[in-house]
Amino acid sequence: MAQFESVDFSTCDVPRPGRPKTVTTPEIIHQIHELISEHRRISAKSIAEQLGISRERIGSIIHEDLDMRKLSTQWVRKCLKADKKLQRCQSSEQVLEFFRRDPNYFLLRLVTMEETTFLYHYDPETKQQSMEWRHSGSPRPKKL
Repeated sequence: MAQFESVDFSTCDVPRPGRPKTVTTPEIIHQIHELISEHRRISAKSIAEQLGISRERIGSIIHEDLDMRKLSTQWVRKCLKADKKLQRCQSSEQVLEFFRRDPNYFLLRLVTMEETTFLYHYDPETKQQSMEWRHSGSPRPKKL
């Protein structure tokens, strides 16, 4: 009550003891945004090591100041345009017609036509590896 009655009453915030926030500056925020823009899959740990800032502070800047989240890619079976779909249907119908004419000859040619065997190896990325930084309103990245 005595403070309210005194003449020195002020509504301004007085300086407090402790370390001021010196890391969250517009320059640092811009540097982090540039690093993310160059490499969408960069980790917060890597950014922290490059800039010499704690991972917690990097996370706070990314989530609060830049409003970004790390999203994993969304699997899409095929992304074919209309002309490619039509071409695929026509090719399938042609192969089916060859089979209907003479199934034995078709299968004989299909199996014995190539002497070498091709084995395709596909090693997809893990969900963690495919994660990218995105702004909160942007769509998820797609993987075909």
